[in-house]
Amino acid sequence: MVLVTFVAFLTMVGVNEVLFRTVEFIPGINWVYLPAGVRLLATLLFGLSGAIGLLLASWCASFWIFFPDDFPRAFVGGIIAAVAPYIVYVMARRFFGLRGSLANLTAGKLLICIVGYSVASPLMHHIWFHLRDPVGHDWSGFFVMATGDFLGSVVVFYTIKLALNRWMPPRAAGTPHPR
Repeated sequence: MVLVTFVAFLTMVGVNEVLFRTVEFIPGINWVYLPAGVRLLATLLFGLSGAIGLLLASWCASFWIFFPDDFPRAFVGGIIAAVAPYIVYVMARRFFGLRGSLANLTAGKLLICIVGYSVASPLMHHIWFHLRDPVGHDWSGFFVMATGDFLGSVVVFYTIKLALNRWMPPRAAGTPHPR
């Protein structure tokens, strides 16, 4: 689960760089951020193992791609990138009774998780940016990061949903499951 998360996240970072680099607000803040969807999906599916995979992958991306010359930003940013979706996962388990299979994750509950994550992650990042540089920090990136995390998550989840519907069409009521 850690390795699957690690590979999926870094793959999505690469895909995001190819598809959306031209609409990047500033380095590290994107108008569409597909890896956000992987962060949320990995923690909802794998819990702590997903968060650990995200931490390791986020550190790799932060240290080697995004902020190689800024150790504190890469280090703390990687932690926040793993903790924010994990907090949403913990809250979903507590308030929604989320099960590991995600069988009881309705579209409405998923949307709440996406919105919660799309606020939690940018808020945690911007609090860190402000603590690090209270005078020079610009909060305008908060809205862009929240938008990017929301859009990226929606794209990832609906792409997966469409793919599953395409390759695994829903069974008619009363139809036995093929063996």
